[in-house]
Amino acid sequence: MPITRPTKSINEISFSVLDLAPIVQGGTASQSFQHSIELAQLTEKLGFKRYWLAEHHNMPGIASSATSLVIGHVAAHTSTIRVGSGGIMLPNHSPLVIAEQFGTLEAMFPGRIDLGLGRAPGTDQRTAHALRGANYTNGDDFPKQLEQLQAYFQGSEAVRAIPGEGANIPIWLLGSSGFSARLSAQLGMPFAFASHFSPENTLPALELYYENFQPSEDYKEPYAMVAVNVIAADTDEEAELLATSIKQSFLNMMRNTPSQLQPPVKNLDELMSPYEKAVLEKQLGSTFIGSPINVKKKLQSFLDETKADEIMVSTMIYDHNARLYSHQLVAEIIGL
Repeated sequence: MPITRPTKSINEISFSVLDLAPIVQGGTASQSFQHSIELAQLTEKLGFKRYWLAEHHNMPGIASSATSLVIGHVAAHTSTIRVGSGGIMLPNHSPLVIAEQFGTLEAMFPGRIDLGLGRAPGTDQRTAHALRGANYTNGDDFPKQLEQLQAYFQGSEAVRAIPGEGANIPIWLLGSSGFSARLSAQLGMPFAFASHFSPENTLPALELYYENFQPSEDYKEPYAMVAVNVIAADTDEEAELLATSIKQSFLNMMRNTPSQLQPPVKNLDELMSPYEKAVLEKQLGSTFIGSPINVKKKLQSFLDETKADEIMVSTMIYDHNARLYSHQLVAEIIGL
């Protein structure tokens, strides 16, 4: 059933950046953080709205596990772009700690910090147990944790979050299924969907959000942002080659052998079974690869379907300069 919201052009909505701080094969976390700074500075200059970093653990190819620290690092090296989490996995943390960390970030960089929250562990179950210890939860108490976090910001808890109390930090709920879509709708909060790895659930989750949205003090209307993978280059052939790096990452995750971000390969089909290829194509259903004209068509078609208010671009490319250039092409496509 089509989503009944006004159709917009990609030139009429905001675009943002999702950075997993990839560690490339043979690279280091230090190099990854420097690359994140350079990408954030470029996308700020180009006019992207926000720059979010994701919490993942026990991943050889992702450097942003200490997400709050990396957010501070990026914010310190930029001046106008909003910087935030896409997201903080709240069940991994005490709500008080997150209130203090983001209260500190907001005090350092007033009016520039976003707090995106998820309820998944952002890792495998063994690592989740290591993170959560005796207080292990499967995320079912996420609504209660969210309520407690909001109470710390509001100053209505007996224990005070200093800094944090009174901080006006936008809180987003992130999801890859219907749970957070429904919860953010009930609470009148903005919602960000992870279409970049959960394409099949995108439209059902957005429908849930749009149809069940209850106006709040901050949001009278629903506001949905959707994350997608984009690999843009001068030609379709070059973009397809660059995209073999992210495809290898997904393939290695499927095989339970996560790795650093691999260099492109010309013979990817030879490295996987027909079954793996089919699963990979399904999982990368919201991955837009190609020349500017083709990426533009794909983004517009996606927007026509989702009726999103904002699109967040994740670009996992092995070559740093090619990654920067891909964002530059996207900026040109959307008229920034």
